[in-house]
Amino acid sequence: MPGTLVVGSQWGDEGKGKVIDVLCAKSHLVVRYQGGPNAGHTLVVDGKKTVLHLIPSGILHNHIQCLIANGVVVDPFTIHQEIQGLKNNGYLMDNRQLRISDHCTMILPYHRALDAAREEAKGKLKIGTTGKGVGPAYEDRAARKALVFKDLFSRNLKEKIEIAIAEKNVLLKHYGKAEQNATEIYNQLQEIIPQLEPFRVADTSLLIHEAQEAKKNILFEGAQGTMLDILHGTYPYVTSSNTIAGSCFTGSGIGPKSVDKVIAITKAYATRVGSGPFPTELEDETGEFLQKEGNEFGSTTGRARRCGWLDLVALRYSYRVNGVSETAMMKLDCLSKLENIGICTSYRYKGIELKDFPSDLEILENLEPVYEYLPGWQEDIGGVKRFSDLPENCKRYIQRIEEETATPVRFVSVGPGREQSFNKTKSRS
Repeated sequence: MPGTLVVGSQWGDEGKGKVIDVLCAKSHLVVRYQGGPNAGHTLVVDGKKTVLHLIPSGILHNHIQCLIANGVVVDPFTIHQEIQGLKNNGYLMDNRQLRISDHCTMILPYHRALDAAREEAKGKLKIGTTGKGVGPAYEDRAARKALVFKDLFSRNLKEKIEIAIAEKNVLLKHYGKAEQNATEIYNQLQEIIPQLEPFRVADTSLLIHEAQEAKKNILFEGAQGTMLDILHGTYPYVTSSNTIAGSCFTGSGIGPKSVDKVIAITKAYATRVGSGPFPTELEDETGEFLQKEGNEFGSTTGRARRCGWLDLVALRYSYRVNGVSETAMMKLDCLSKLENIGICTSYRYKGIELKDFPSDLEILENLEPVYEYLPGWQEDIGGVKRFSDLPENCKRYIQRIEEETATPVRFVSVGPGREQSFNKTKSRS
C-alpha cells in the first residue's frame, strides 16, 4: 500500500511534528529517513510538551511502530536521552515500538567538536550550524570511514574509534582545540549501549516492505525544510542532507511507487534560523510580533528565529521540487491580531521582475520582495473546528495561497495543541 510523505516546504520549523502526530491516528508505521539531531519536532499533547530530535513523532501513539532508517545520522547519546525521557513519561513501554537501522551513521563527540571548531573559525562567515556534528558525520559516510549503529555492538568498537579519531584530532589541533580521547568516548558508550541494543534491527527497508505487503498505512517523516536541502537549497547556508521528498526513497530503501501522497508542511508566515538569504525577513516590529506570537525559538538550539511574510516564490519552487500533493497550513492563529498581512508574490532585481526562485546566491541577497497585502481577521481562531467557521478574511488568505501554489490546503492548524487542527474538507468533532 503506497504511503504518505510529509516534507517541510520552507526553511524548517514549519510544524511537521504536529501534523505527523495527527496523521499517526490512522498510521501503522512511521519512518524517519534523513537528517539528525539538528532537527527538533515539538509536540503538545494534553498540555504537555514533548521535544524529539531523532525519534519519529509517532512514538506518542502506542499502536505505532517507529523506524529510524539508513539515511539518518544518529547520536547515540542523544537518542539514549530521548528513549529514557519517553519512558519516564509513560511512552515507549514496549521496545518493539522503536527500531533503529544497523546502517545508520553514528555521530560521536569528535564530530561535534569538529563541527563547533569549524564554525567558530569562520567568524563573520558562519553558516549557522547547530553544532550537533551532523555535517562531519555525513562527511565520514561519504568518505566510507564512518562508524555505523551496528559498530556499537562490535568487539572491535574501541579500535574503530581510535582509527576514526586520529584524523579528527589532527584537524582539532589545527583549530587550536583540545584533542578527543578515544578511551573516554568508548567508556561513555559502554554505559548506554545495553539500553540501545534492544532497538537495533538489521534492515529497516525489509520492515517497510513487509508492512507494505500487509497493506499497512505508512507515514514517512522528513526533517528540516526544502530550502535547506544540500543540493536544492540556498547553498552553502543549508543542512548536510537532502531534505526534499526524493530523499525518502534513498534514505528508507524503497522505490518511488511506495509513496502516493506528498504533504507540504507550510507555516502561514516564514521563518529561518541561522545565516543565509531570507528575502521576506522583517527586521521591524512586525517581525518581532511574529516571533513572539509564534514562540519562534528553536527546539534544538533555543536560538531566535528570523521572521517574515510568507514567500510564495520560494514556496512555488519548493512545491515543484517536492511534487507536492496538498498543503498543511500551520500557525494560522499567529496572524490573527494583524490588520494587514503581506505575501510575497514575486521578486524584483535590478528592475526586472522574477517569478521564479533564483539559484544565484548573489541575486537572492540583493533582490527586493514584491508584496501583496491582504486584510487580516483580528479575531481569535484557536477554537475553530471547521473551515466554514473561519473568518472570511482568513479563508481568503488560505484560498490565495492555494491559487498561487496550485495546490489544495487540506489540513489547517489554529493552535499548538493536538486538538487545535482540522481537515479543511471535513468537520472535526
